[in-house]
Amino acid sequence: MCKPLTIPGTGDKQKRLLPEVTDPLASNSTLRVKHPKKVIALRTGDKPMIAKTGAFSSFSVNDLNQARSFYSQTLGLQTAETAEGLELEIADGTKVFVYPKPNHVPATFTVLNFKVKSIEDTVDELKQRGVRFERYNDAAIKTDPRGIFWDGDMAIAWFKDPAGNILSALQSSKR
Repeated sequence: MCKPLTIPGTGDKQKRLLPEVTDPLASNSTLRVKHPKKVIALRTGDKPMIAKTGAFSSFSVNDLNQARSFYSQTLGLQTAETAEGLELEIADGTKVFVYPKPNHVPATFTVLNFKVKSIEDTVDELKQRGVRFERYNDAAIKTDPRGIFWDGDMAIAWFKDPAGNILSALQSSKR
C-alpha cells in the first residue's frame, strides 16, 4: 500500500508515493528518498531499530557438560540445552547463552555479574557449594580475606566457572 508524502524542500507540487510502513520497529528509522536533485533523509523517529529489539549475551566454554553442572547445580540456575549450546535463565528473566568452543580461552574480564542483596551471605553460600573466590592485592583492586572488594556502597566478589571465565556477585549498596 502506498500513501502520498510531500518531500521537504520540494513544495506541494512534488508529491511522491512511498510505501506505507506497517512494521512498528521501522517507525523509528530513517527513510532515504532519492529526489531528482538530491537524496533526502526523512526522520521517522528518534532511535535506530536495533534499540527497540531484544538482546542476549553469550560466552564460550571448553566443556559444556561441566558448564551445565556448574551453572545448574552449583549456582542453581535454570538451564536449557539447545543444539548449539546451553541457555542460562537468570532470576530476573535475562537469558545468557553458553556455547562450546574447542579452542576456548577464558575471558580476562568479567563475563557475567549476579546482582545480590548480601555479598557476605552469597560468598558464604557459594563457598559451601565449592566455589573459590578470587583474591586481588593490587593498587586498584584489593579484596578482603574472603575475596570481597569494597568500594563505598558497592561490593563485588569474583569467581570462575570451570572453563576459567570470570563471574561476579555484586552488591550495589551496603546492608
